[in-house]
Amino acid sequence: MKLYNTLTRKKEEFIPIDKNNVKIYACGPTVYNYFHIGNARPFVVFDTLRRYLEYRGYNVKFVQNFTDVDDKIINRANEEGITPKEVSEKYIEEYFKDAKTIGVRKADVHPKVTENIDDIISFVQKLIDRGYAYEVNGDVYFDTSKFKDYGKLSKQSIEDLEAGARIEVNDVKKSPMDFALWKSQKPGEIAWSSPWGKGRPGWHIECSVMATKYLGETIDIHAGGQDLIFPHHENEIAQSEACTGKPFAKYWMHNGYITINNEKMSKSKGNFFTVRDVLKEFDGEVVRFFLLSAQYRNPINFSRELMEQAKNGLERLYNAKNNLFHLLQNVEERDIDEEEKALFKVFEKYREKFIEAMEDDLNTADAIAAVFELVKEINSHVNEKASKEFVQKSLELFMELASVLGIATKEQENLDEEIEKLIEERQQARKNRNFALADKIRDDLKARGIILEDTPQGTKWHIQK
Repeated sequence: MKLYNTLTRKKEEFIPIDKNNVKIYACGPTVYNYFHIGNARPFVVFDTLRRYLEYRGYNVKFVQNFTDVDDKIINRANEEGITPKEVSEKYIEEYFKDAKTIGVRKADVHPKVTENIDDIISFVQKLIDRGYAYEVNGDVYFDTSKFKDYGKLSKQSIEDLEAGARIEVNDVKKSPMDFALWKSQKPGEIAWSSPWGKGRPGWHIECSVMATKYLGETIDIHAGGQDLIFPHHENEIAQSEACTGKPFAKYWMHNGYITINNEKMSKSKGNFFTVRDVLKEFDGEVVRFFLLSAQYRNPINFSRELMEQAKNGLERLYNAKNNLFHLLQNVEERDIDEEEKALFKVFEKYREKFIEAMEDDLNTADAIAAVFELVKEINSHVNEKASKEFVQKSLELFMELASVLGIATKEQENLDEEIEKLIEERQQARKNRNFALADKIRDDLKARGIILEDTPQGTKWHIQK
């Protein structure tokens, strides 16, 4: 498998540190609000990376943090008259709800900043002891001039970064590029005791501490959005490698931006959408399908029209899947014959195409195309004359590939007794030529999301997406 490594600016063969085990750290949300559609992209992309590596036989340990102490959380708490902990706990719970809806599995570990304060203090103290950090009036800063490789991820010198960055004016820092590891307490702020007085961690230090604590001093893959390359990930590298003396991560993966109707998303433009907003109109699986429809490093444009296209595409996959389930109940119980074996070998070529796409820097767009090509072949060759074994194998191959992407994976839903009874009543109404009643039952079911399709083999149904 080849992955584009931001650190080297090229695709590299993926070789884990430990042959069969892969350690991934993905930057998680700052929990002061529902996450937006831009946040959702890395969540879905790196969830898919994890699924694919597991599919290929690796044992994956996946860590995604929660930043549960931050200026934005403190501000939200003050606005609402509640504690920062109440704010963060509320939005962690809401994160899990929305993440589940878009098919993002829970990480193996979801560490929180507030649960790792002692480890953060210890890490900062090591940096001071090793001459990479200094304390001024209860604040602790990382001395970027002491880390000779600073800028290696963003591929800029300290001078260039200093010239191009918006840097907070601060007379106490040795250099404008030095960044906070520990912030002294301001009036009314949440704080913890430390050797430098009461305060709280800086933003960057938390990820270094939690990544090394749960995954070790050198990890395989560090992942996040493109906007995190500088300063967040640059600073993580500096403080981690200064502390341990070892490379922090072998591969750095960053997904591209999302635009909204070809414009940058911003609250001031009124085009800021949380996933919770989008879910009012579209199923979570449609959101996931949309986010995987482009290769992860490419920018992607979010619009209602493109979401409708994603909805239609996903519905085609569900129709193919439901058709196979329907055939399983009705085809002849016999073994696969020679002609079907030959056809299935053709089907398996799409597995090869799927893997080839995913091995090429997680190209989910081409992988989805391979699934659609497989569906086209299945629709052409698997019918009511097929053997049950052929139908079963076709379904299993489809599900094998779809499940890696986390799409079309909802269980075949059993119609409850009430709906089954309505379908039977409609069948009887049609026999009695009572077409008004038959149409009414069909329309009532459609209103409830059940689509009926009358075929020569009987009435088929599927869940409307």
